[in-house]
Amino acid sequence: MVSVLVCIAALCQPLRAQDGEVLAKTHCAICHDAGTEDDAPDLSVLGLMSAEQIFTSLERGVMQSQGVERSRAEKRALAEALSGGTFSEPPVNPMSETAFCKDPATRFQDSLDGPGWNGCGVTPDNARFQPRQAAGLSATDVPRLELRWAFGFPGASSSGVQPVVSGGRIYVGSWEGDLYSLDARTGCIHWLVETESGVPAAIRLSKVNDEPLTAFFGDLAANVYAVNAETGALIWKVKVDDYPLARIRGSVAFHDGKVFVPVSSREESQVRNPRYPCCRFRGSMVALNATTGEQLWKTYTIARPAEPTKQTRIGTQMWGPAGVAVWVAPTLDPRRNLLYVGSGNNYSFPSTPLSDSIIAFDMDTGAVVWSRQMTEGDIWTLGCRAVALDPATCPDADAPDFDFVASPILVDGDDVDPMLIVSQKSGIVFALDPNEAGKTIWQQRVGEGGTQGGIMFGPATDGETLYVAVSDFARIDNQAADPAAGGGMAALDLRTGRILWHTPAPGCGDRSPCSPAQGAAVTAIPGVAFSGSVDGHLRAYDAQDGKILWDFDTVRDYISVNGVSARGGSLCSGGATVVNGMVFASSGYSHHGGVIPGNVLLAFAPSAR
Repeated sequence: MVSVLVCIAALCQPLRAQDGEVLAKTHCAICHDAGTEDDAPDLSVLGLMSAEQIFTSLERGVMQSQGVERSRAEKRALAEALSGGTFSEPPVNPMSETAFCKDPATRFQDSLDGPGWNGCGVTPDNARFQPRQAAGLSATDVPRLELRWAFGFPGASSSGVQPVVSGGRIYVGSWEGDLYSLDARTGCIHWLVETESGVPAAIRLSKVNDEPLTAFFGDLAANVYAVNAETGALIWKVKVDDYPLARIRGSVAFHDGKVFVPVSSREESQVRNPRYPCCRFRGSMVALNATTGEQLWKTYTIARPAEPTKQTRIGTQMWGPAGVAVWVAPTLDPRRNLLYVGSGNNYSFPSTPLSDSIIAFDMDTGAVVWSRQMTEGDIWTLGCRAVALDPATCPDADAPDFDFVASPILVDGDDVDPMLIVSQKSGIVFALDPNEAGKTIWQQRVGEGGTQGGIMFGPATDGETLYVAVSDFARIDNQAADPAAGGGMAALDLRTGRILWHTPAPGCGDRSPCSPAQGAAVTAIPGVAFSGSVDGHLRAYDAQDGKILWDFDTVRDYISVNGVSARGGSLCSGGATVVNGMVFASSGYSHHGGVIPGNVLLAFAPSAR
C-alpha cells in the first residue's frame, strides 16, 4: 500500500484554495451569483454550509447533475472554496486494501510486445480491428462468453472509457479523476493514481527511447500527463490550454517522440443560461515532446481570437468566432507525415472554414496541409434547444450540430488505394482520398442524423468491410429519451460504400428510461463486430450476415472484485476491448445521450466447452 500512496501524492498535489475559487467562478457563479430571488441560492448562502455538506451535494445530492462533470479533487476544492472552510477529515478514495494485488501472477512487461490494445483504436490508423492472434477469440467462441469479474468505479455515474491492455494489465481512467492499473485476469489493482480532473478517454502506451514504458493521457481540465506504466509515478504534467472550460476529451496519440493532443471544451453547454457571454474558446491541436512535455507546436482551428459581436435580448454581450473543438483521437499517417482529425461546430457567430471539417496537419510543424469542410455554417450550442430562441445565441435554429466525434480511419498499404473513412453525426459515412486533399471517393447514408448522431464514436474495419453502429438518439418533446428511435448495425463494402447488411436494433422492451441508440465505438475481430447500446446491451454481430451471436444485458447489480457497489447502465463512448481471449467493456453513461448511469468495468471470457 505504501507505493500506491506515494504514486497518488506524486501525481496530484491537492488543488489550492485559488484553484477552487477559479472553479467556482467558472462553473458555479453564473447560477449562484445572479442576484435574483428566482435563481439558485446566492454564493453567500452557500458560504453558510460546511465543506462536507457541499461535497455531499455534488456527489449524491441536489447538485449531482452538476457534480458529475467534476472530478473528486475538483469537488473537494469547490466545497472548500464555496464554504470558506476545510474538511474536518479529508475525503479519501473509498477503496479497500483487499482490492489491491497481493502477489501479481505475472511480472511487469516493460514493452509493447505481445497481444494488447493500445489507445482508443488499437493501431495509429484507428481501425479498431483486433487480429485473430491478439484477440485469442473466434466467432465460434463468442456465443459462450460469460462474465468473469466486475470492477466498480467508486462514486461514478459514468464509466464509458475504453480499457487499454498490455502485458496482462488493464489501464483505464474514470470521470472521477482516477487512473487504474488492473490485473487482466482477476481485476485486482496494481496501482491507482488520482488526477486533477476526470480521465474520459483511452490512454496511449509508448516507449520513449530507453525510458520505461509510459502512459500518456489527458484530463477534463486540459492537462496532459506522462506516468510510469509500471508504478504510476508522475514523469511530467503539462496544461495545454488555459481557457477555463477547455478539456481533453479524445485520446492522445504518439509518434516519433511526440505526443499529439486534441483540445476541446464544454463551453457550448453553458449557453443554456441566458447570462453566459458566449463564446471565446478556440479548438486546437498540440504537439508535446514526449520526454519532457515541452510544447513543440500548437495550431488553433480558428485563426483569430474572439471579439465582441451581438447582444442578447437581456443585454448579455456575445463573442465570436468560437468553437471548432477537436473531440477525437488523431489518426496518424507516417507515410505522408500527416495526422488527421475531425472538428466540431462553431459555438457563436460568425462561422469559420475549419468547422465540421476533416483536417490534415503536418506532424512536424502543425501546419494545416489540407482540410475538407463537410457541413458549412454550423453554429450550434445548447441555446438552440431553448423554447424562445435568441438569435444572438443561436443564429440559425436549424443548425444541425454535425460535428465529428469519431476518429477518421486510415486505410492504406502497398496493395490498396488509400482512403480516409470518416463518419459524421449527419449519419453519413465518407471515403476521402488523402492524396487529393480529401476528395470524395464515395459516401453512404446509414442513419438519419442529429445532434447526438447519426454516427457517434465510430465504426471499425477489417480491411474489407466497415462495421457501423447507428445512434439516431432522439428525445420526446426535447425531454425523455425516445425508446422507439435509433439503433441498428450496418456493414458496408469498404471499396464502394455499398451496404452489405443492416440489422435493426432489437428494441427497449419494457425498460424505462431507455434508448436503442448504438453510440459506442464498434470493435471488430475476424468474423465478429461488437457494439454497445444506450439500452445497456453489449452485442456481438456475425460479420457475414449481421446475425446477433451474443447479447449481454449489463444493466444489473454486480458483486465487484474491489468491494465497491457496482451497477451497469448505458454503453456509449469507448467500445469493447478484446485481448487474449477476453472481452472488456465499461458499462454506465450519464453524459450526452446516456440515459442509464452506471459505474462498472466488466470482463468476459468463453465458458468451457
